[in-house]
Amino acid sequence: MRHRIAGRQLGRTSEHRLALRRNLAASLFEHETISTTLEKAKEVRGFAEKLITLAKKGNLHARRQALRLLNDRAIYKEEDGRMVKVGTVIGKLFSDIGPRFLDRPGGYTRIIRLPKHRLGDNGRLVLLQLVEQGKSEPEKTSKKS
Repeated sequence: MRHRIAGRQLGRTSEHRLALRRNLAASLFEHETISTTLEKAKEVRGFAEKLITLAKKGNLHARRQALRLLNDRAIYKEEDGRMVKVGTVIGKLFSDIGPRFLDRPGGYTRIIRLPKHRLGDNGRLVLLQLVEQGKSEPEKTSKKS
């Protein structure tokens, strides 16, 4: 029986699950939107939100905690036909993503279901995105007579 056992196994060993969670979170912070299955997105969402909360603190201790939880891989961009390093995932998390969500108390990610399924196993595909702070919906003005 699975009483009081939290988390999804996702058909992987515990080391593979940890690596998958780290890689998905790093890709989410690098690209700000990723396409994955629904179960993987639900599993990585809480992990990513905890890292964004650490980035909102912005001090050295929080940065060291984030480095412990997430591998600090480099971000490369193609310029003039060659790949150039433009930063790291932790650097982007603490300099760009953390300050963007300072006024938001939580809920930094969203899951948007896609009408597609994967070819191999018919898994439900979703988009896992960071919620945009800069884009706000236009306010509706009601006309009162």
